[in-house]
Amino acid sequence: MTVTLSSPKTMPPPTGYSQIAEVTKGKIVLIAGQVAHDADGKLVGENDFKAQVEQIFKNLDAAVRAAGGTFKDIVKINNYCVASVDAARMADYREVRDRYVGSGPPPTSTFVYVSRLVRPGWLFEIDAMAVIDG
Repeated sequence: MTVTLSSPKTMPPPTGYSQIAEVTKGKIVLIAGQVAHDADGKLVGENDFKAQVEQIFKNLDAAVRAAGGTFKDIVKINNYCVASVDAARMADYREVRDRYVGSGPPPTSTFVYVSRLVRPGWLFEIDAMAVIDG
């Protein structure tokens, strides 16, 4: 796999993400939007933002592992947050994200506030793209 994550000095400095993911070789894996459902399909953390984010990252990790990769293979994440969630809760999001992303350049990222998600009780959703060697 050949992926280079970078943030050129000619662009605004990012906070917690990379500006560019350059992929020149590898298997591309697209991961559908993940919400806070466990393996049995039950909602985890109703009205608990951090618990939902934690479950979502667990789901992303399970998805990329099922495709033969690890969380470090994720090169792009799109985040969708219900607008009613207090912006101060983003510290919880960053804490969980940073635990999964670890050291090194983080994946590219988009963060969007939405009026609501498909089902009541969902506070957050993430879809992702990974590039896996092979």
